[in-house]
Amino acid sequence: MVASASPALAAIPLLPPADAVAHFPRVPVVDLSHPGAGEAIVSACQEFGFFKLAGHGIPLHLMQRLESATLEFFHSPQAEKDKASSADPFGYGNKRIGPNGDVGWLEYLLFPVAGDDPFALSPMASSFRSALLEYSQRVKELAREVLELMAEGLNCNDRTVFSNLVMGEQSEGIIRLNHYPEFPRPEKQLDRSLTGFGEHTDPQVISVLRSNDSAGLQIALKDGSWVSVPPDHQSFFIIVGDSLQVLTNGRLRSVRHRVMADGAKCRVSMIYFLGVAPGEKIAPLGEVMGEGEQSKYREFTWNEYKKAACRTRLGDDRLGQFEK
Repeated sequence: MVASASPALAAIPLLPPADAVAHFPRVPVVDLSHPGAGEAIVSACQEFGFFKLAGHGIPLHLMQRLESATLEFFHSPQAEKDKASSADPFGYGNKRIGPNGDVGWLEYLLFPVAGDDPFALSPMASSFRSALLEYSQRVKELAREVLELMAEGLNCNDRTVFSNLVMGEQSEGIIRLNHYPEFPRPEKQLDRSLTGFGEHTDPQVISVLRSNDSAGLQIALKDGSWVSVPPDHQSFFIIVGDSLQVLTNGRLRSVRHRVMADGAKCRVSMIYFLGVAPGEKIAPLGEVMGEGEQSKYREFTWNEYKKAACRTRLGDDRLGQFEK
């Protein structure tokens, strides 16, 4: 991405400056190595739809290996990056987010995760594919552990009630590598920040996010106010998605979040989105609902959700159309 052209900057929506958004004073932290992790996960997801994960056992060097490969790609000539572009949603893209006009100051790589060697046909270098594969395998197993502890925390009889939905052969996983480059700051924009990725909720069950040691992530609290999440390159952040909100009949909330790009330092994030199979029905689970409790959502398939989401803007309430 070329970051020196003023017209390119002018096309990106502005956000309040970083110092105008309060720091998150009490980021919920769950340590997987501690007893009671399941209850802590549920508590954080009920209150915030989001938490920081410590004690996860994934070595820092593995995360840094993928981060380095990602930066090497994004720092390559634009012509080389464009070779990884694709007509479908996967591959390389920049600025444009979705099909309905949303834009942000970022470039990205999007990969589907399926099968034993999901990146075999990727145009990326073999060292990049190897880093992606190792990272995705470890993070997927981490997600399984988180979801099974979550089921325990919700007192489900079947601790695999969530993990089975995202670990099947047909389940849809996606890895997204985002790069928010540095950019020049014209005087007129000194009091504002650029939108890196506009406010939205994630559609899937959960998202597992790891970033470099650069700020930018912000989440919305229940009262609608925004807070800035301090970076932590050694930890993961778990984000509740729309699908999980439905599966738990609203007990766990899908959190609205966004990314600010202030131009001072590039931000790199690696997100693993764990979703269900295309034809899987999504509805509140009996394991979670109490006796006589009424469903807040009508049943729909993952394919139906995706088709509906494709007709919306990034910040729209996509679950509203499925409420009863």
